[in-house]
Amino acid sequence: MQAPELSISKWFNTDKDIALADLRGRVVVIEAFQMLCPGCVIHGIPLAQTIRMTFPEDKVVVIGLHTVFEHHEAMTPVALKAFLHEYRITFPVGVDNQGSSPLPDTMTAYGMRGTPSLIVVDQRCQIAAHHFGQVSEMQIGAQIATLLATGQSKAGT
Repeated sequence: MQAPELSISKWFNTDKDIALADLRGRVVVIEAFQMLCPGCVIHGIPLAQTIRMTFPEDKVVVIGLHTVFEHHEAMTPVALKAFLHEYRITFPVGVDNQGSSPLPDTMTAYGMRGTPSLIVVDQRCQIAAHHFGQVSEMQIGAQIATLLATGQSKAGT
């Protein structure tokens, strides 16, 4: 399945807007999280940071997606900026556009069930893996390495 474009209202840790189409040829890892989600703080964000430090940036791009579907008044862009600083998150993070439906736009487009969600997009902008909840470093590392070695999409969970 073709990866839907990200619908972002504000970016952090980047000077420009990021479009998946501009990243064609690289593997893209999207870590969808909320600041007040314990699983995101304990598992999802550290995994994204590990991926970012493990793979070369010219081959694998990590993008955070702050996708808020609850506690909107507490999870503002100002709070997110402080959160990113405190947790030393340096990869680009986009704020999922809220739109008119109860769930944010990108979350809806990808059919996410909640946070943390981790999506791997292959070099052809196809969804190669879609994970909800905790993912092992070994599993996601193997999926990314396989994409890098073959340049082809492999089915994920």
